[in-house]
Amino acid sequence: MSGTPPPPAIPPGRMPILPYSRIVGQGELKLALELNFVSPRIGGVLIAGQRGTAKSTVVRAFALMSGGELPVTLPINATDDRVVGGWELDSLMRGVAKPQPGLLEEADGKGLLYIDEVNLLDDHLVNIILDVVSTGVLSIQREGIDVSRQLSFGLVGTMNPEEGSLRAQLLDRFGLMVSATELDLDERRRTITTVLAFEEELENEDSAWLRAAQEENDALRAALLAARDRLGDVGIDEDVSGLCAEAAQRVGAVGQRGDLLVARTARALAARDGDPRVGPDHVRRVLPLALRHRRPDSAHGAALVWGPDDDDRVADLFD
Repeated sequence: MSGTPPPPAIPPGRMPILPYSRIVGQGELKLALELNFVSPRIGGVLIAGQRGTAKSTVVRAFALMSGGELPVTLPINATDDRVVGGWELDSLMRGVAKPQPGLLEEADGKGLLYIDEVNLLDDHLVNIILDVVSTGVLSIQREGIDVSRQLSFGLVGTMNPEEGSLRAQLLDRFGLMVSATELDLDERRRTITTVLAFEEELENEDSAWLRAAQEENDALRAALLAARDRLGDVGIDEDVSGLCAEAAQRVGAVGQRGDLLVARTARALAARDGDPRVGPDHVRRVLPLALRHRRPDSAHGAALVWGPDDDDRVADLFD
């Protein structure tokens, strides 16, 4: 096969994946992905949902919109060498030690690492990945390798709760968590219409529909990049920091990571909305994203939802 030329690259606008700007519903999921893009220090997004809820489609569409490429995808059976890097086996067989970069370094170049069914991955690999995401450093000391590299990429993991959960320690390491929700009847109807239209337009060499979708994707990407640029200028007052801490305390978030994640995510939301300072409304809107997986019952397999009782616990803070 060495003489076979590689297939031509498919332009993002003609990838057989529904454009991000045309995805129906899933507003909370899209918000989490966008805020994690604006502020990568949020530390990743975990998406829970049953099969068939379009988790993978949304993630791949987001990666195409934000980076122009599909995400680096971690396979279920990935080994340590494949994830963090090792030695090229073919070179070793010839007596030559040649380093082989792992998927984490590949993700650094492409911008996004995607782990489908992260709850089925070995815990120690999940730990390694989350460490790199939070510290921005990949450090390897083993088998003749002693290197440290600075890496930066977004992380998205999905899980189907019917197939098992993540340990609470790993849940806590994901910055945000959302549920891919069932669509209502109107959204289901619009999804059918949109997907069928998309499939037909892919056959059209000069599709105005695809051009318009790509233009909307480009505009959103430009807006998110601008939000990332102004993130450092968005201020947060002491009283708003206090709101973040008290809200986390009232819903029983374990540890202090949740407090910081509420503040960090609210700041990203303010930047995305073009606001110069974080306000109480920004904080309130991100509480479910940052706290629903950090409560004590998450360690015992409880449903990771944010309900009316949670809203009631914090309501008076925002009156």
